Amino acid sequence: MSKYLQQPLTLSRRRFLTGVTALAAAPLLAGLWPKSALAQAISQALPQFTALRQAQKGILTGAHWGAFEAIVQDGKMVGVQPVKDDPYPNELIAMAPYQVHAENRVKYPMVRKSWLEGGPGSRTDLRGHDQWVRVSWEKAIELVCGEITRLQKEHGPQSIYAGSYGWKSVGMLHNSRTLLQRLMNLTGGFLGYAGDYSTGAAQVIMSHVVGSMEVYEQQTAWPNVVEHSQLVILWGCNPMVTLKNSWNVPDHYGQTGFAALKKKGTRVISIDPVHNDSAKFVNAQWLAPRPYTDGAMLLGIAHTLLTEKLHNADFLHTYTVGFDKFAAYLLGDDDGVAKTADWAADICGVEAEALRQLARDMAGNRTMIMGGWGIQRQHHGEQQHWLLVTVAAMLGQIGLPGGGFGFSYHYSSGGSPTAKGGIVAGISAGNAPRNSPTPIPVARIADCLANPGKTIQFNGADVTYPEVKMVYVAGGNTFHQHQDTNNLIKAWQHPDTIVVNEPYWTATAKYADIVLPATTSYERNDLEMGGDYSQLYVFPMHQCVPPQHEARNDFDIFAAMAAKLGVQDAFTEGKDETQWLKGMYDDMKQQARNARVALPPFDMFWQSNNYVRFPVPEANTQWVRFADYRENPLLNPLGTPSGKIEIYSDAIAKMHYQDCRGIPSWMPPHEWYRGPEAEKYPLSLNTAHPANRLHSQLDNTPLRLKLAVADREAIMINPQDAKARGISPGDLVRAFNDRGQILVGALVSEDVRPGAVRISEGAWFDPADPSQPGSICKNGNVNCLTFDIGTSSLAQGNCGQMAQLEIEKYQGEALQNTAHAVPAGA
Repeated sequence: MSKYLQQPLTLSRRRFLTGVTALAAAPLLAGLWPKSALAQAISQALPQFTALRQAQKGILTGAHWGAFEAIVQDGKMVGVQPVKDDPYPNELIAMAPYQVHAENRVKYPMVRKSWLEGGPGSRTDLRGHDQWVRVSWEKAIELVCGEITRLQKEHGPQSIYAGSYGWKSVGMLHNSRTLLQRLMNLTGGFLGYAGDYSTGAAQVIMSHVVGSMEVYEQQTAWPNVVEHSQLVILWGCNPMVTLKNSWNVPDHYGQTGFAALKKKGTRVISIDPVHNDSAKFVNAQWLAPRPYTDGAMLLGIAHTLLTEKLHNADFLHTYTVGFDKFAAYLLGDDDGVAKTADWAADICGVEAEALRQLARDMAGNRTMIMGGWGIQRQHHGEQQHWLLVTVAAMLGQIGLPGGGFGFSYHYSSGGSPTAKGGIVAGISAGNAPRNSPTPIPVARIADCLANPGKTIQFNGADVTYPEVKMVYVAGGNTFHQHQDTNNLIKAWQHPDTIVVNEPYWTATAKYADIVLPATTSYERNDLEMGGDYSQLYVFPMHQCVPPQHEARNDFDIFAAMAAKLGVQDAFTEGKDETQWLKGMYDDMKQQARNARVALPPFDMFWQSNNYVRFPVPEANTQWVRFADYRENPLLNPLGTPSGKIEIYSDAIAKMHYQDCRGIPSWMPPHEWYRGPEAEKYPLSLNTAHPANRLHSQLDNTPLRLKLAVADREAIMINPQDAKARGISPGDLVRAFNDRGQILVGALVSEDVRPGAVRISEGAWFDPADPSQPGSICKNGNVNCLTFDIGTSSLAQGNCGQMAQLEIEKYQGEALQNTAHAVPAGA
């Protein structure tokens, strides 16, 4: 193949254009010319169809961590190389061959022995440590469809939880979650979820404060930030790590923004209990508050802005409502406690003068506050983002070049300028039946399973949990996502049946009743956008290798179920994989044509092994968030009841929640260093996105060894705390509290403030004895330590970023890490 790839290009531009005009000739053209020649010919005629390189070496595909070419030999993926456009290639792409050929692939359809012998609901206490029995695909489909039919008839759609939360894999057709919901909507409906684990608190509170979820909105474009921002605040985020991955295929543009700030010498301040990678990269000043005290710190800053008359009264009067009520709270008019910098310093551990100087610096410079999401994955997490917006409003720079705030600069390259072209729309979940049940907040799933009939408050409404008889997980890993793992195990025993579609034997698969082997994205064809906010690319995801073992792609799995359930025609619409992809491309191509951007026909695009890169209008590189609102708030009102930024929310006030008032405020969290639990568990947990995986994805690849300590997840400990407990670097450590215990490896460092420890999330759950509740997790799954309560009655988000714990040097025999082992019988 390589000799053809290296042939010189001889196809003229005129001849190519003739071929483009005659669409019927496209397949013939694709067949006559080597892929490299075809790709370059198209790129000459259509500049947005960017050539990969002179000689392509592999098969073009992509993942959450980047687009790349897969190198395949004898039907096996043996290597990768990034596309040439990628400004910050991600080392995670090198794990693709290990994903395909992992030793813990689910090879065949499997059924838990007790469930197979006794039927639904049998010995649910054995989930996680029962035997497994191999069955045929026909039998597995029959069993799953039989349960769907039984439950829809006897208990209704509310008995089947098919929300199936998770990051799945990239690809607009083989979107396992959407395909599951499409099937369920066609067969009677299902219980779904509201919100997400990432931004559960922020997306609800921001809808009340600025009229949109905000956390997933486009940000002021990076070139504008680099040109105009004089001070950048990184509040609780580590973008040089989190920007490695995206929901779609990443464009990795955000890293270039931070590199430009560094090159320019822009002042950056990082506010985080950990001196993280991003702070070091941009040479940021590090302020290290005590964990969970960001709200108090922000109030101290706000008080300084107010009392030193550094706030912009005109902006507050014109563009916000309710500042007078907030000012009264700051001054202590209602509770007798002024929220001064000294008051805040006593709580957060940052010196009062440093807080006052920070307020002065923010007011004296064009300041961009880049807020992270970890600070809202805490008890009362709504308050932090509300306060960040309030401080930004007091500065009066919202809507100005380089000023204001943004909550997705650390996620999927928010601020990457938006391109002009088309968008690939994936397969639809279809319309929900009229009798579809009310969704539950996603982070309350364990509470729902364990407590049918319980009513909770949620954003001004009451939600009553139904009795869930079946849980279907496709493209997710509940045993990583959810807090208080040992409590989840108990709740997980309530449903009659748990079905999981999964390529690997994750903990969620091990705790299921029926496991269906799904392909990785490299074993099927698909399409995906590149750049979540830029919409810059369209990538063909070519099948690199055949499906491994008996794995099937997601579309085929659910199409087979649809056939069994009598809805095949409605599910497939009579189209196979290629026809679906062509339809998606053609719809996108028409959008691009309307934007005056020409694209080649689908067959030519697909055969060329190339990708589309859309043009970026110059004006989009200077786009400023909220600029239209600032220019004319009457013609461009926000989506709030007042049309303005709501520092005071009358809607929230009328809900009468004790844990979320009508103004942003400080409330001590459920667990923290001053709580009663701190006497027994004095260390405050700080969790983080891992640098070597995406949540739990890739934990079963060799890359985990790069950051593992003592073959476990690492725990970062300040030398003072380590010395007091006789812990040395590399030691095996037991971290524990009343909820659980885990084994972790000691990473002793001054990069974490005293009194705090950091453990990254995503390590696969691996109990030493699955039959014993609370058994130690041998791989360091941090959710064994976190607590499972809602952030507040308003949002019911998760509190996965916090817990009090203690650590000690592990004295027992080192337990073998079996997190990635295949269970008995499988």
